[in-house]
Amino acid sequence: ILLMELVSIIMPNYNGSKYISQAIESVLAQTYKNWELIIIDDCSTDDSLKVIDAYIKKDDRIRLIKLENNMGPAIARNVGIDNARGRYIAFLDSDDLWLKHKLENQVVFMQEYQVGLCYSSYYIIDELGKVIGKFEILKDRITYRDMLKTCIIGNSTAIYDVKILGKMFLQDVGHEDYVLWLQILKKIAFGRGIRSFLAMYRLRRSSLSGNKFRSAMWQWNVYRNVEKLSFLRSIYYFGFYIWYGLNKYK
Repeated sequence: ILLMELVSIIMPNYNGSKYISQAIESVLAQTYKNWELIIIDDCSTDDSLKVIDAYIKKDDRIRLIKLENNMGPAIARNVGIDNARGRYIAFLDSDDLWLKHKLENQVVFMQEYQVGLCYSSYYIIDELGKVIGKFEILKDRITYRDMLKTCIIGNSTAIYDVKILGKMFLQDVGHEDYVLWLQILKKIAFGRGIRSFLAMYRLRRSSLSGNKFRSAMWQWNVYRNVEKLSFLRSIYYFGFYIWYGLNKYK
């Protein structure tokens, strides 16, 4: 029997007026209805607050928290997590989209198998919303060691269970979502992937993940300064990171 547990959806926003209505609409279209959407605005200077306010007036499941200073996405997400009331914490970036069965599929799966961390395959879309690739989950389970080799969890596909893990927060280190999955996988034996395509990740020319050199520097920093791996272990996992990076998207 599916327990209709509350899902708290964490959405940071900074000048997201171009895409945020599409992201919110993809939440409103969910077949699973017991959710709250917490939007954390990180001092936007565009029209996105007007867009968000219009949705808040239409649906009281949507909440807005305005930050007084621009803090970046990690801190914004933490404020959302801190204010979340749900058993499940889900993440959706303001320029990404969910397919309508996303929450239902994952919540059913997580309850059936007592899963602490769940993620799925996802499509890659361009700035116009056209599908330009896909990232398919090939392993049903991922361990801490697997995750050191490459991040296979798309942020907007991830859900974790507060009942199993407690509230888990992000570190403001660059690659902050990746570091969160590593922290979670130290607490549980493995995370579980759903092979269905449940989200759409928007690849933008200006995106942080688009800068490969900076991403590589962050990755090295995670190995050495966050996870405190030895130099040789860092080299070992960095080799996998480079290989997977060259072969990531189909």
